[in-house]
Amino acid sequence: MISASLCATEAAPLYRIVKAIPLGAPERWDYASFDAARNRVYVAHGDHLAVVDTAKNTVIGQVGPFPGGTHGSAVAGTFGYTDDGRAGIAAAFDLNTLKVLKQIPAAPDADGIVYDSATKHVFVVDGDSGVITVIYPQSNTANATIRIGAGLEAATADGKGKLFVLGVENHDIIAIDTRTNAALAHYPMPGCVRPHGIAVDAETRRVFVTCANKAMIVVDADKGTNIAALPIGASSDGAAFDPKRKLALSANGDGTLTVVKEVDANQFVKLGDVPTQRSARTIAIDPATGRVFLPAATIAKTEPPTTPGGRPHVTYVPGSLKLLVLEPAI
Repeated sequence: MISASLCATEAAPLYRIVKAIPLGAPERWDYASFDAARNRVYVAHGDHLAVVDTAKNTVIGQVGPFPGGTHGSAVAGTFGYTDDGRAGIAAAFDLNTLKVLKQIPAAPDADGIVYDSATKHVFVVDGDSGVITVIYPQSNTANATIRIGAGLEAATADGKGKLFVLGVENHDIIAIDTRTNAALAHYPMPGCVRPHGIAVDAETRRVFVTCANKAMIVVDADKGTNIAALPIGASSDGAAFDPKRKLALSANGDGTLTVVKEVDANQFVKLGDVPTQRSARTIAIDPATGRVFLPAATIAKTEPPTTPGGRPHVTYVPGSLKLLVLEPAI
């Protein structure tokens, strides 16, 4: 693996927080996604999907409720999609009225959702079930199931016919042909413990993965070779890529945003860790402007895990969830 050099912390800020949009109770959230056609951010928020107008900096509606909790979202043409993790369903909704049009069977722990522009299909990652449900928006039906057989996390598509899914149990990436719905290969990541965030540069064919052991692993999208490893903050649950500035980003629950510069396909430099807010662990990005969106809530108390290796129990200030808007300064 090629080691990555680090540069000194720069005097000028890399990003600045320009807005905090209140989302309110409850203090449970998951993925955020950006809708470029409508300038919206969708935030999986408790039992509904919050819809944020990024021009007006306000919540304009919600999709739901989904009693089992929402996790992912994506937009495909005139339809939006979210899910109910406990019920194991995906839901198609009207992007104008935000009304649910159809509930589509998936599998338990329906989680991340990705739209693939190459096939115009929607892929629902059913994490604990170890399967991926393929939805055809033309009919809003689940027309295929891709069985992996081990726990899965987030996914991303390159727009060229490949889907990359994180294998959280086996610490690998599963490369999938979106045209045949076949798993092409498993890319091991020996330097990654429990991958959670993933993004791709479709041009240079590089996949960026954030891991629980505070590492970002850069992987060749076609060969599966591990190219580089860089340090990131703790508790990352989301990654993004800025194609204009060639920046790979890790949203870290410790209250930082790690910024990595892709110099070329084989050289990567960490520019720094931008202060955000503790709990800001998931991320969405506007690829045109480079603006970054981070859901976060104010932490009231953190209690140690009740079991060895478990997660700490975090209590948030009621009604404190907000969407942080960050502008790039580089």
